Amino acid sequence: MNEVYEFLKTAGTYYLATADGDQPRVRPFGTVDVYNGRLYIQTARSKPVSEQIKKNPKVELCAFSGGKWIRLAGTAVDDTDIEAERHMLAAYPFLQDRYKAGDGNNQVLWLKDASATIESFQPGDKQEYKL
Repeated sequence: MNEVYEFLKTAGTYYLATADGDQPRVRPFGTVDVYNGRLYIQTARSKPVSEQIKKNPKVELCAFSGGKWIRLAGTAVDDTDIEAERHMLAAYPFLQDRYKAGDGNNQVLWLKDASATIESFQPGDKQEYKL
């Protein structure tokens, strides 16, 4: 998990894909955290992405950094533990003017049954992970 986390932190921006009915939706994200041995992302409950995840929690994300890319797929699980929210907000202080732990809008999600692949165009340069 540390390699996946570090790759996403280094990339800075990753692209999260969800389903909106039969229409795929992709948008840039930048929050990633490890808490209690789980990989987390963050959004707002007021955003369409939150509703899409609620209807279909299977998500994928992709990022590119240093000549390599990561693809990660899993099931996003809403975590209402206020300590998980606090941990995420502590990792991203600039979000604290928009979100507060327990405010009802801040949403942290951990990725259940996730698998990731980091690879490049170099032959044999592929690493696979189960989170």
